[in-house]
Amino acid sequence: MMRTPITTYPLLLLLLLQQLLQPVQFQEVDTDFDSPEDKMEEFREYLEEFRRTGPTRPPTKEKVERRVIIEPGMPLYHRDYCNEEIMRKNVYHKQRCVTEHYFLLMQYDELEKICYNRFVPCKNGVRKCNRSKGLVEGVYCNLTEAFKIPRCKYKSFYRRGYVLITCAWQNEIHKLIPHTINDLVEPPKHRSFLNEDGVFVILP
Repeated sequence: MMRTPITTYPLLLLLLLQQLLQPVQFQEVDTDFDSPEDKMEEFREYLEEFRRTGPTRPPTKEKVERRVIIEPGMPLYHRDYCNEEIMRKNVYHKQRCVTEHYFLLMQYDELEKICYNRFVPCKNGVRKCNRSKGLVEGVYCNLTEAFKIPRCKYKSFYRRGYVLITCAWQNEIHKLIPHTINDLVEPPKHRSFLNEDGVFVILP
């Protein structure tokens, strides 16, 4: 199979260079060093994703884990969190900025288990989503400027709530895996007061 010369994609090369030149405080210390062959294979995967004009490929465990799961590092409240992480993790769709995205501070295995939780309505009220049983910290990214890479600009919102996800069956591993992050719903805030008997009463 004939491979596409990398030099024909100067924009992607620019993005990778921008990743390498990130400020030190935004870089994570990684003790598992990838070989040059691994990096090249990942780069070819990005090329294939950008060349694709047909339907989007089904999700894979590796793709979801790479684009969604985050580890402790940059503060989740940082105003440029989304701008830095979306570029670092190459979260794009066919050379266009994604309009919204979620990063979750949790292990992938925990996210995968949510696929087997009960169904709840998605935020659009149409499709069925699976909801996490516990609260999860994360960041919601909303596109504010531009629509084509690399000029995507996002506003970052820290959230702590229940994760709503859609899942898809992956034939290769014969199990459900996370497909999309639909929402990160903050728990309802209850009002409370101290009654005449000195007991706290919580209102719905």
